[in-house]
Amino acid sequence: MVKSHRSHFLLTLNKEFYYITMSAKERKVHAFVRVKPTANFPQDMIKYGPDNKSIDIYIGRDVKKGVINNKQTDWSFKLDGVLHNASQDSVYDAVARDLVSQALDGYNGTIMCYGQTGAGKTYTMTGATENYKHRGIIPRAIQQVFRAVEERIDQSITVRMSYLEIYNETLFDLLSNMPHDMSGDTHMAVVEYPQGVFVKGLSMHPASHEEDALNLLFEGETNRIIGEHTLNKNSSRSHCIFTIYIESHSRILSDAKYTASKINLVDLAGSERLGKTGLSSLRFATRMKWVTTEPAINE
Repeated sequence: MVKSHRSHFLLTLNKEFYYITMSAKERKVHAFVRVKPTANFPQDMIKYGPDNKSIDIYIGRDVKKGVINNKQTDWSFKLDGVLHNASQDSVYDAVARDLVSQALDGYNGTIMCYGQTGAGKTYTMTGATENYKHRGIIPRAIQQVFRAVEERIDQSITVRMSYLEIYNETLFDLLSNMPHDMSGDTHMAVVEYPQGVFVKGLSMHPASHEEDALNLLFEGETNRIIGEHTLNKNSSRSHCIFTIYIESHSRILSDAKYTASKINLVDLAGSERLGKTGLSSLRFATRMKWVTTEPAINE
């Protein structure tokens, strides 16, 4: 049985901010902004609401462009939370923990991180490998999933992973055993099924323990770095989707249907790249949430 899809988006307005939007069990979309720590915070330009659920931004007019200037200078946003000087722990608790818990109960979920190059999207999603407490949303989600697997002794749970990169509209399987060439993974294709849009040919890899899943994540990150050098790619121009697939069924009830769900964890290209395509960020995020592997047939 597959339950309804829940998608989460992480969005950044500029090098100072992240917007993090998420969907929940009730199909509601949530939005957060993460403020990048800085020694010289522009307090005259950025104001938070007292409940940490709104943010106002003011940018002064450039007098060099003339007295008459119709360019917008004020923005106000209503959010589900403002994460100012927040630790990686706090970000995960606010953005991802409930989504992962619900995925373990059969609900699909997506987290998307969006913003300009240099805003810290990859740090938020993957984290710093040299410091355990600075690990990002993806390794923390992996840890939460496998802790639940250990605790749910009455369920048989299978966990698999995939890692997809989209660069210049070309698909790259970051966990493929086949070496990448300049044309990308030609055996993959985006196909439409009644259940949604899927990536046919994207490899899926089983993981029995947290260490197995982390090794797959690190392997994908390594292949991404190698691809940047080999193909002269710029990582700020690519979208990466790390997906955790969860299938479970009861060990006690032999006739029980199995439950299948997935968690899409997306590190989007720099927002300045999306702007040049003419495709709005929200429309792009909405399209991205349906990308996955071939659909499973559920009894």
